[in-house]
Amino acid sequence: MLKTASQSPSSLSPPQVLTSLAALLREWLPKQRWFAGKGRPVTDLEVLSTTALHPGCLHLLIRTGHSGQPDDCYQLILGVRENLPLRLQHAFIGRPDAGPLAGLTVYDALLDPRSATLLLERLRTPGAMGPLRFERDAQTVVPEGLEPRLLEGEQSNTSLVYGDSYILKLFRRVHQGINPDLEVPRALARGGCARVPAAVAWFWTTEPRKMTLGVLQPFLREATDGWTLALQSLAAGEDFSDEAYELGRATAEVHLALTRAFGVEPLDPHGGVRLAAAMTSRLESAADQVADLVPYVSRLKSAYGAVAARGTGRQAQRIHGDLHLGQVLRANDRWFVIDFEGEPARPLAERRHPQAPVRDVAGMLRSFDYAAYTRRPRRAQWVERCREAYCAGYAAESPWDPRADAELLRAYETDRAVYEALYETRHRPDWLPVPMAAIARLAEES
Repeated sequence: MLKTASQSPSSLSPPQVLTSLAALLREWLPKQRWFAGKGRPVTDLEVLSTTALHPGCLHLLIRTGHSGQPDDCYQLILGVRENLPLRLQHAFIGRPDAGPLAGLTVYDALLDPRSATLLLERLRTPGAMGPLRFERDAQTVVPEGLEPRLLEGEQSNTSLVYGDSYILKLFRRVHQGINPDLEVPRALARGGCARVPAAVAWFWTTEPRKMTLGVLQPFLREATDGWTLALQSLAAGEDFSDEAYELGRATAEVHLALTRAFGVEPLDPHGGVRLAAAMTSRLESAADQVADLVPYVSRLKSAYGAVAARGTGRQAQRIHGDLHLGQVLRANDRWFVIDFEGEPARPLAERRHPQAPVRDVAGMLRSFDYAAYTRRPRRAQWVERCREAYCAGYAAESPWDPRADAELLRAYETDRAVYEALYETRHRPDWLPVPMAAIARLAEES
């Protein structure tokens, strides 16, 4: 509890909160897995909004700045107490030295079961709380009293599982507009697509602008993600082509459902030229930061030249945007597709823009390659069987066969591998050899 009524979180303005928390957040934020500014000091910090979710629990939206980089907006849920019980010591952030919270204990409230439970209660009962708006699907009744647990292993967001029945994804880095991970599942559910878990509740903010903050969906308790299944197959020396075939079918079903829900854009006669230019720009920018890419730049550009000459060959539509084995779940011998947020590093408007479905296909093919590199030596035959089976499964459900556009597919695989090389350099340098092996192969093919 806070020392006086005047220090209640509901009475603190954003500048007051910043006075107390600025020093703590500058130190704590760069250590979080979901913080995008790793390796760069937080040079600017501002509290944009503050809302008391319940006594002693603050919902914050903060803006961070880094020298020479665009600002980011993050969502935080912080607890404030005089002292932390032993069960919450792992959630400790620090004790402010200044401002109205001086001397109190600040901690990550998402690690507190009580705060996590009260957050679910807000989602169960739609309404407004300051700038926050809580909504749910009228056809779904979420039971009360579901025990929360934090899902481990998240990279760019934080997820809470409630009673093994529902999962709440909280977006850490938030952007203006509706998040695709709310927009797409709702649209596909209305269209009857059973491959994507429907959104049952969500919340968003009106200040400083409209932004999606979190989505509650059914939790597939018996499911195993595709990455885990692929690694199990490799470890056992087993074939994965049957699973890859069914995954290709599932991908095509979702793509077709997306066209029904959102429509398609007419084929752009100049789309190939613009796409090749964008891919080339990303390659040159990545090469400035990844020295290992430099020897391959000229040959990789030739892969993009084919796109400029032939065009994209497909109408643009809404796609997943970041499809790989970690974004699919297998339950009861059926594949499900999750996490439609897209690549978090890309602008939200770009992630919502119609694109060629071959981008998703290329992402999954690269994921098979990643899985194979966890074994030594690389299981080349395993990868090729998975690639062939996945494309065959896709073609079985779609009027388009990815194998018929080999040059276009190679260009998108190249673009994806360049993105991977940049990502690994920034976040997991030990993994850089994985995309670089693909870069070498794709450069040779080009």
